[in-house]
Amino acid sequence: MYNSIKNIAKSIIPKKLLFENELFLRRFYGIFFNGKNHECNICNHKISRFINLNGYDLLCPYCGSLSRTRRLYQIINNEGIKGNILHFSPTRCLYRTLKKDGQITYFSTDFENEFLADYKFDITNINQEDDKFDYIICYHILEHITADKKAMKELYRVLKPGGKVFIQTPFKEGDIYEDDTIVNPKEREKHFGQNDHVRIYSIEGLKNRLTQHLFKVKIKHFNENKDDFYHGFISPETVLIASKL
Repeated sequence: MYNSIKNIAKSIIPKKLLFENELFLRRFYGIFFNGKNHECNICNHKISRFINLNGYDLLCPYCGSLSRTRRLYQIINNEGIKGNILHFSPTRCLYRTLKKDGQITYFSTDFENEFLADYKFDITNINQEDDKFDYIICYHILEHITADKKAMKELYRVLKPGGKVFIQTPFKEGDIYEDDTIVNPKEREKHFGQNDHVRIYSIEGLKNRLTQHLFKVKIKHFNENKDDFYHGFISPETVLIASKL
């Protein structure tokens, strides 16, 4: 039902207008989910249930956050982030939340004009000075980038000493799977799981590649616990935190 309503709204409301009025429209839909069983840690609404997206994710009816976004927000809250933050292709709920945080100077960027963002940085050639950012959020980005090693070099360059990059991608067991000769979107979907992906990382493979570019990498594994049900997290989940020494 949710996807049907979403598709109807997208077909009759211009994209810019839909983004500008998204929270207003969601407020009416969210009324049907009011309750006390769960709470979204981004918008702080208490709800009876999250929207189950065909068994693969849980969406907040009020702010539209997905499970991985809520987990990311928990991580950065626990980190106590402040200062200059660079965020690649931000979800709309985090864009709105972080942009109004008085402790953050927020640089949101989207190269393909698909997300709400204030800049258009090429991750392989970031138009910012060295040692600029205290934190960088790079969630589900690197699997889209053909020249990912160049992107890692740029992330290291613009990160301050002591700064951290929060990274997540889809993962597989074994080695990184990539093949530069696969360029057809249908073939990419077949091999990499999505038509605009160019590889599938393994956890250790991504860690090693980041380490080769001088990052110190910590792997954070999240297993099921009591917070999962209440906040709508999906476990197991893995996040890499790459630090510049």
